[in-house]
Amino acid sequence: MGSELYDTVTGTVLWGLAHPQWLAKAWLTRDGLAPLRLTPEEQAGEYGRIRPRRLLRTPVWIPFVRGIEPYHRLTRAIEETVAHPDAVLPFPYDWRLPVEVNARLLAAEARRHLERWRGHPAHTAARRRALDEREGRLVFVAHSMGGLVTHAALTLGFDDDLAADTRGVMTLGTPFRGSVVAANILNAAQGAPLPLPHRRLAALAAAMPGVHDLLPRFVCLEEGAGARRLAPSDVGALGGDEELAKSSGEFFARLARHELPHHRPVAGVHQDTVQSLRLENGEVLASEYCFRTHRDGELRRDENGVALRFGARGDGTVHRDSASPKGGAVPIALQHGALASGGAARHAVVDFLLEEDDLGPDQAGEGLGLTVPDYVTPGADWSLRITGTDDPSGIDCTVASVDGLVRRPVRPYAEDGDALTADVALPEAGLYRITVEADRLPSPLTQLVFAGPDGTRPDES
Repeated sequence: MGSELYDTVTGTVLWGLAHPQWLAKAWLTRDGLAPLRLTPEEQAGEYGRIRPRRLLRTPVWIPFVRGIEPYHRLTRAIEETVAHPDAVLPFPYDWRLPVEVNARLLAAEARRHLERWRGHPAHTAARRRALDEREGRLVFVAHSMGGLVTHAALTLGFDDDLAADTRGVMTLGTPFRGSVVAANILNAAQGAPLPLPHRRLAALAAAMPGVHDLLPRFVCLEEGAGARRLAPSDVGALGGDEELAKSSGEFFARLARHELPHHRPVAGVHQDTVQSLRLENGEVLASEYCFRTHRDGELRRDENGVALRFGARGDGTVHRDSASPKGGAVPIALQHGALASGGAARHAVVDFLLEEDDLGPDQAGEGLGLTVPDYVTPGADWSLRITGTDDPSGIDCTVASVDGLVRRPVRPYAEDGDALTADVALPEAGLYRITVEADRLPSPLTQLVFAGPDGTRPDES
């Protein structure tokens, strides 16, 4: 969801404006997001009504995912590192569509970009300084779903020479094995009473292949003393589309046979992250522990035969085990939506572009985590939680509206356990950013929260 989308007929931006009026219209009115709903023609594979315009340049808020920060800082850091800004190609895409569709587009665009760059005067100058004066090759830097798109673009035969022309791939918080958050999104229309934005998103997501491509593909569904993978029928039961889930499963089974070449994953760590679920009467009950298997695929169990539970944590959306297909990820203590914008991630990307041989420094710092609600009501008290410390000294916490009109300090205090709590009330509707800074952190922890009316009553969607 990190690309702006616009209507090709009206020219109207449908996704990617951050001001409170747009957020309120998008999430709190009946037809605010209706243009994003896939039409029958789009469901049949006829695309083009909506197109991506550019990568996000302003923050956006999404229920369950909470928020995604813009990418301009990362893009600027890359442009300042490479031989010439023309060597950099942002690739926005329509995240509503299947990963496979966007992968085909990326493969073609990457080939065109590489050919343009190899004919650029700055490329000729750069070759003189390169090892063996070799030609330029591609480096992919991808956040979240973008890593899945890159994996498919490089390995599914859209361009048989593309992998050989690629020097490396760095992924930031990519759910290679999916995320339980996608199940929460699809379930919001029929589970426990939730605020209106969550139900609006669920109604849209039920027909979006892109959301079904994010469903967990690991052992996550807890049943009795054991656990198993989600089946298409389970997806239908929790509010998704059984056929879309089946198609997605077949696609990822094919993709799993191909290793992502020259890959260096970055994983967000130390943030509370849902990793498993129970399905009770159609309602998803998500938990912050995961299940693991032995090499033969059998569940790890205790002496009584009960499946063992593990707390892997993650970036708040993607748990650590899912962010790296084979382990060995660079750990960075940031939330999912801020993973590509934080200073630690930018340093990791720059090191990768400069062909450092190791995985870079461990950016996880002291292991602080930040947990906030994704949706609150103006004027109502709520609490945020800072994990990994019970000492408020040296911790600076602020809340500020993204338009800069409101900014105030928040004072955390110790509670039971290794955590701090802070009480917050926001003055009016809008999008706010919570920031936690400490000397021990290489980058501030940030999270977006949307303040709007109490909309937990059923509506006629």
